Amino acid sequence: MLEEKNDNLHEADGEQLNEVNGTLQTDYSTENDTIEDGEVPVVHETEGQLPFAPKEILEAAKVADEPESDDDNDAVTAIEDKTTETPSSTEKKERSAVDSIDESNAEEGEDDSLTDRHDIPMLNYEELSMEELTDELEKLTAVEKVMSVKDHIEEIRKEFYSKYNHFIEEKKDEYSHDNNGDTSDFEYHYPLKNKFDTLYNQYRDRKNSHFKKLQTDLKGNLENRLAIIEELKNLVDGDENIKDSLKHVSELRDRWKNAGPIPRDKYNHVWNNFHFHIERFYDHLHLDREARDMDFKHNLEQKQKIIARVEELVEEEDVNKAFRELQALHKIWKEEIGPVSREHREEIWNRFSELTKQLHDKREALVAKSKEKEEENLAKKNDIIAQINAIAEEKITAHNAWQGQIDRIEALREQFFKAGKVPLEVNEETWAAFKAAVRNFNTVKNSFYKDIKKDQQENLNKKLALVEKAQSLQDSEDFNATTPVMKQIQDEWKTIGHVPRKYSDSVWKDFKAACNHYFDRLHAQRNEANKEELEAFDKKKEYLENLKEFELTGDHKTDLDAIKKHIENWKGLGRVPQARRHIEGKFNKILDALFDKLSLSKKETDMVRFNNRLEQLAEGDDTRRLENEQLFIMRKIDEVQGEIFQLENNIQFISNAKGDNPLVKEVQKNIERHKEDLKTWREKLKQIRSLKQQ
Repeated sequence: MLEEKNDNLHEADGEQLNEVNGTLQTDYSTENDTIEDGEVPVVHETEGQLPFAPKEILEAAKVADEPESDDDNDAVTAIEDKTTETPSSTEKKERSAVDSIDESNAEEGEDDSLTDRHDIPMLNYEELSMEELTDELEKLTAVEKVMSVKDHIEEIRKEFYSKYNHFIEEKKDEYSHDNNGDTSDFEYHYPLKNKFDTLYNQYRDRKNSHFKKLQTDLKGNLENRLAIIEELKNLVDGDENIKDSLKHVSELRDRWKNAGPIPRDKYNHVWNNFHFHIERFYDHLHLDREARDMDFKHNLEQKQKIIARVEELVEEEDVNKAFRELQALHKIWKEEIGPVSREHREEIWNRFSELTKQLHDKREALVAKSKEKEEENLAKKNDIIAQINAIAEEKITAHNAWQGQIDRIEALREQFFKAGKVPLEVNEETWAAFKAAVRNFNTVKNSFYKDIKKDQQENLNKKLALVEKAQSLQDSEDFNATTPVMKQIQDEWKTIGHVPRKYSDSVWKDFKAACNHYFDRLHAQRNEANKEELEAFDKKKEYLENLKEFELTGDHKTDLDAIKKHIENWKGLGRVPQARRHIEGKFNKILDALFDKLSLSKKETDMVRFNNRLEQLAEGDDTRRLENEQLFIMRKIDEVQGEIFQLENNIQFISNAKGDNPLVKEVQKNIERHKEDLKTWREKLKQIRSLKQQ
């Protein structure tokens, strides 16, 4: 324990001042000085530091082989009697802060590999999948110091098996659903679990080996430290001079520092025993005032540096990191720095304790905030559980609706795992409630699917009939007649619902094979036809280049016949692939340019162009485009008739005007032009209807 309460250094020959239960005691016992297990050393309520002499004291010891007399001016100041007082609440908090650090240092003093555990982040393993947990386990088991990842690996193991058991329960429910409630032959092989178990067993073996070696080392180190204490005790009663004794103590101190860890339950007891005999040694030596003051001054400077560092740590944003460093500073304060003079002792200890309390309070506040977050997470998870239970209560009567419910449950499951940790005391209860809610939903879902098994059997019979029909048509050579039937079969397949799970793969495989066989043959046949269309495209491309050089003679009839001849030649070259029909547009642009140069009537030119376009549509066997063209013409007829009606209506308003009135002439001229257009559109409609009838 770290506490600056009493001095206990001898400052007068043969006398020890020691405050125990408010009384003064003198003289050391000269027999049985070693503290046995379970005893409380008389001196271990001192400030709790090892009074190791710095280099300056060893130098001073060369000229200080004898203690000063009792008559010196630095005689011991009388210690006032004190009655035992009940610690205040502040003192209790400071004591609690110091105790928590002492306990942690004792734990890490037993196994120094524990000191690295704070450097490895503790993830929210609950939100990780089983695959991610296995990857994290594989990474952590590669860490050399097995105990530094012990807490992490145990948390991973707990989460993996929770998820695995829940996963197996769901698979068992599915098996029960497919086998009328019989689960006697249920088995499920999950390769990931084998990998996880292998990694964990390897880690466990390494940890067990580490424990065995650690126990052996701890025992040996404890024996070594007890031997050092015994050697130190014997040094007190020896006859070495001050210089040799200090050198001997310095060697014992170095051996103590390098003695290694010991069992945590022996840590404070053995250290107090060692401290007891160190103080007894220094009391026995009666160091001269100059050497002692140098010792006190050196120790005071070291402790002031520690306090200055702790003051910085109090302002550190990373509280956990600061607290870990504070632990190390407490260990240094306790084990490596000696006492200070009486006038500074209480003040410096109180300052150190107060700063420790401040940082401890910040850490406690952080823990409290973490607890609040865990309570928030608990509320979220309870709400998720309530939502799952509510979904299980909804009345669903259709397969598609159940698929939606399943998706909702899966989304809530993901939210549950990502919600974060809950208070440890309700963790198992919350997990059990979650599993019960999901199991309840699965029970309701399975009950529904048991009721529709009859429908699934009917669906299976329908799909088997379609498979048989598809197989009977898969080798047909009449592609024009068979293709629509095969497409209809595929469409009908899509409308049929689910079949029993154990048949779904096989029936789909047979149906898919029959359809693929037929359509592969169809595509092969079309590819052969495409070969001819590609040849036609190449011919038309060459013809188009030659047509660009065609020149009109000036004779209307001769030129019109030549243009019609080009149209006939173009048609004779055959159809081109659908993706390359843009060449038809290029041909039409050249024709339009030639028609524009002819002095034909607008109607005659328009009809020639229309006939060419119509024949191209017919050649492409594009019924949809023919329909669109017919609808376009019918709309144009309606528009022109409407225009004529409007113009004839307008002329009635100017009926009193003379016949040679310019406005009347213009209107009548427009009426005649629209009537000519109407005749042309009606002629086009007549031709396209005739073509469709063919």
